[in-house]
Amino acid sequence: MSDPIVVGADGSVPSEHALAWAADEAARYRRDLRIVHAVEKWPFDVPLTLAPGEASSLSRAGSEVLASAERVAHARRPQVPVSIELASGRTVQVLAEHSREAYEVVVGHRGLGGFAGLLLGSVGLGIVRNTACPVVLVRGEPKAERAEIAVGVGLGDDSAALEYAFRAAAARNAGLRVVHAWPFPEALDEPGAGADLRRIEERARWRVIEAHAPIRKRFPGVDVAEDIVQDNPAAALVAASRDVDLVIAGTRPHTGLTAPRSHAVTHALIHHAHCPVAVVPVTSET
Repeated sequence: MSDPIVVGADGSVPSEHALAWAADEAARYRRDLRIVHAVEKWPFDVPLTLAPGEASSLSRAGSEVLASAERVAHARRPQVPVSIELASGRTVQVLAEHSREAYEVVVGHRGLGGFAGLLLGSVGLGIVRNTACPVVLVRGEPKAERAEIAVGVGLGDDSAALEYAFRAAAARNAGLRVVHAWPFPEALDEPGAGADLRRIEERARWRVIEAHAPIRKRFPGVDVAEDIVQDNPAAALVAASRDVDLVIAGTRPHTGLTAPRSHAVTHALIHHAHCPVAVVPVTSET
């Protein structure tokens, strides 16, 4: 496979978790692993005058981070080809550039150095919004595998997220939970409304089944379950993340009426999920 798994490294504990996850991912998909460390000399786009020798010190520290990460990756997955790269620039820009030739980009939920503040502000969201491939944010503590992943779908075009989810489930020999959530309609909050709710749920279930049916045919070994729930979509996926190995959501450009909802779900997951989160842009190649 030509497109590598790209992982950001900075030597922090969350970064180490992301590195381990990315090495395992590269082994699953038989892809190369590329480890990147970004040295940010101009945070927040404000030019910074470095003291004499500070630039070379940052580079030396970055090189040490990369060398250590390379050793860890080789020890964890000896069969995976590994390359390292020391980059100079803003984290979002560096990872966005690598995403053009990557299968996915993997980062920890927070970090040090060039990845400071990840997911605490604009940096984490910027990575999700600017990369051309799926982004995996490794959240939560490492835990025993559940052999199940979850993907959130609406009633629009979620084919990119579904394609990624089926591939991920097949690579892990895991089950796939397809989650569709819809808020409780206030108009039906009255006696005798149960039959109407059941009809709404049944229609939603069949639309979800129709959405993933063409992809499911190509992955006959994946056990699929539809989870149709009356809840806020973001809350439903955060809840699902407690019981799965990976939760997946699609994200759309900032245009149209569906974009705000998709970004609200993404925002909630990358801040509150209990397991790694994969955010799949609708423009990602499948």
